[in-house]
Amino acid sequence: MAPSPHQSTHALPLDGTFVFEGQSIRYGVMGDGEPLVFIHGTPFSSQVWRRIAPIAAQFRRVYYYDLLGYGLSAQHDAQDVSLGIQNRVLSALFGHWGISRPDVVAHDFGGATALRAAVLDHCEYRSLMLIDPVAVAPWGSPFVRHVRAHEQAFAEVPAYIHAAMVDAYLQGAVHRELTADALDIYASPWKSEVGQAAFYRQIAQMDQRYTDEVQQRYGEIRCPVSILWGNEDRWIPIERGIELAALIPRAQFASVSGSGHLMQEDAPEAIVAALMGFLQLAQGRQQTSDSAHTRH
Repeated sequence: MAPSPHQSTHALPLDGTFVFEGQSIRYGVMGDGEPLVFIHGTPFSSQVWRRIAPIAAQFRRVYYYDLLGYGLSAQHDAQDVSLGIQNRVLSALFGHWGISRPDVVAHDFGGATALRAAVLDHCEYRSLMLIDPVAVAPWGSPFVRHVRAHEQAFAEVPAYIHAAMVDAYLQGAVHRELTADALDIYASPWKSEVGQAAFYRQIAQMDQRYTDEVQQRYGEIRCPVSILWGNEDRWIPIERGIELAALIPRAQFASVSGSGHLMQEDAPEAIVAALMGFLQLAQGRQQTSDSAHTRH
């Protein structure tokens, strides 16, 4: 029997290292079967999938990684960690892993990364599930705009003030309050001296132009697409999800009650249920398409 996604689980191992343009990307792989890639968002890490990936790995070969500048991946001064580089990292990882046309599940900035990789880098997916993605303008909170204008000042605040701001910021992502353990998992990469600078660096590089340049091309995506959105998302209103679904041919859209932006904490069981059904649907469509191609 598969474990409940609300059960306590250990942190996901990140035993793999891929060097992208001289910078290390940490990743993990588990399970056997067709490839399934999980992509996290900001300001999180691949640990958002710690309840979900082990369940998916019972029937799939699961891949997950920390975005450049996040989690255990490289963090350094003057680093480009913008959406403009993350899609290239993803495309390079596909090559490193030796996979093509995987199913992809992406959250927040991971959604923008997957969409940009599809449109700009010609990455092909068998299916794409997007969870509260950054994809449609406008986006960016007042806090983000303030950090962009004063990055250095934030990077130099005393560590105890920074820690309090990170914790408060993370709590805003959920409808239910994060447990102390979950808060530590998400906040700890940002609380070292290097991590503090990296936290404000990634916020300062949040630029809507990276979605503006691809937003009108979402109609080019031909794989099955499912969009899940938390009804209680305070970071990105659900209206953005409805707009996004209208831009992608035949995209499915579903709202999840009682969930904020970080659905992996608020309603992980909703993700697991939707994913299992969606993967079966996508596989059926693929088999039908292959059959039709063979007849021709």
